Amino acid sequence: MNTRLLFPSVAFLLIAFLLSSPLQLHAQIPSTRDLKKAASKAVNSAKTVTRSTTSTAPAGQTPPAEQSEAAAPSTPTAVISGGKIYVSITSGKNKNDGSKGSPLKNIDKAIAVAQPGDAIYIAGGVYSGTLNAGFIECDKPVKLYGSYSPDFSRQDIIAHPTAFQPDNETARSNRKALMKFTKDVAGTVIDNIVFDMGERNAYSPKEGFVEGIEGGRLLQPTERPPVGNSTVGEPCLQFMSATTGGDVTVQNCVFVNGASFALQAGHRSGKFTVKNNVFVGNKMAAIEIYGTCANTGGPKSQTRCSEVEVAYNTILFTWSRLKDFLDMGYGVRVMTKCGYDIHHNVIGGSILAGVDHTRFNNDDWVKVDNNIFFVNKDKDLHYSPASNTRLRIDAGDFGDLEFASAEGNRNEIPSGLKVNTAYLEGYLSARYSEQLDYNPDSPANQWRAAMGMNKQGKMQSSATMFANKYPWKDALNLFGNIPGVGAQMPR
Repeated sequence: MNTRLLFPSVAFLLIAFLLSSPLQLHAQIPSTRDLKKAASKAVNSAKTVTRSTTSTAPAGQTPPAEQSEAAAPSTPTAVISGGKIYVSITSGKNKNDGSKGSPLKNIDKAIAVAQPGDAIYIAGGVYSGTLNAGFIECDKPVKLYGSYSPDFSRQDIIAHPTAFQPDNETARSNRKALMKFTKDVAGTVIDNIVFDMGERNAYSPKEGFVEGIEGGRLLQPTERPPVGNSTVGEPCLQFMSATTGGDVTVQNCVFVNGASFALQAGHRSGKFTVKNNVFVGNKMAAIEIYGTCANTGGPKSQTRCSEVEVAYNTILFTWSRLKDFLDMGYGVRVMTKCGYDIHHNVIGGSILAGVDHTRFNNDDWVKVDNNIFFVNKDKDLHYSPASNTRLRIDAGDFGDLEFASAEGNRNEIPSGLKVNTAYLEGYLSARYSEQLDYNPDSPANQWRAAMGMNKQGKMQSSATMFANKYPWKDALNLFGNIPGVGAQMPR
């Protein structure tokens, strides 16, 4: 019997022409010059009105949805052209015009009709894509602001969460990331949205149960459940390597029960900001962002493509690739060709390490400051200064590294974290076991030996817990737990 304890018993609590003012007709016939002037004035007036509602808020900030908007077109199928589109799963219809008083029903429909840079405001509710598609793909930069009240007067992820949460039936044919950006991304904002894979994943009916938590351990995509469809091994939110450069902001969101990364992105240029989010119960890594620009200084050089800021996030319970707890399981992965500024995060309960810096990104491109680390199984940082080396470092020793900055990090258990206590208890005592059933003298093995064949045995493995489903509504409770560090209450 080979048994590995996951953790020591440590206790811690953890989104034209409508106003063209039809040309005033006069009794007399106007001159050609007058006609040109009038037409120009009308077009300019229409442009001013139809685009006047486009957000002027700074990047990463949520503009108020209640600002004045363009008048709704008279044709029901023509989506409003004022730079704002509204969505409500409860009161919307996809044949509506997309105005505040006549919203669309589905997020993917709004994205399909949006122009690059448009803002999409989404009322609270559970979304799974048009006709239960189970995924969203976007080839243009848009601004998604979720968790609005039914009348779009107030944004509040606690009171009116917008959850993109497909069910297991969607995994029958659509096995993709919950949301994927495939092309242009410059100016993209994702704000106040819950990404939850817990209903789409498959969980074991007989292994890895934790008292007080629904279902058993997560089943791998290769493991067929007795009922339903297998787990989809794709990220919650993904930016493909082929996407163009430009600033991207992901803020005030929740990523829970991701079966393969919560947020994975290839980024060519600009700044990628991941700020004030909650990540809990995800597999592989909570955040992995890598540069995709071409190297310009020779075969051994590394070009700095973009900047990544990871700030004020709460990252908990990041699971390994497999149930044996041996590979992956990081809060943040420092990938190549990006400058990283990792600060004021709460990172705990990672299967391996809170931060992984083993991909040989330049040390002087990395800042790790003012973070709280705790109960990360294999230390707070994995670091490879050279090939075939891996150091395991506590937060208190970060200052000894040749990083651009590594100040104010501490290893402590924050008592104010409002975690699900049943999940915490199962996680702290989680273990993996292997048992080999091998009898060299069994009749089967004697026959194999007589035929010149290798003798065989059977190995049985089990885990008391592995990426079990975290209750998504409990993940909302992790906002605002520790003043000044981790995810703060969205405003």
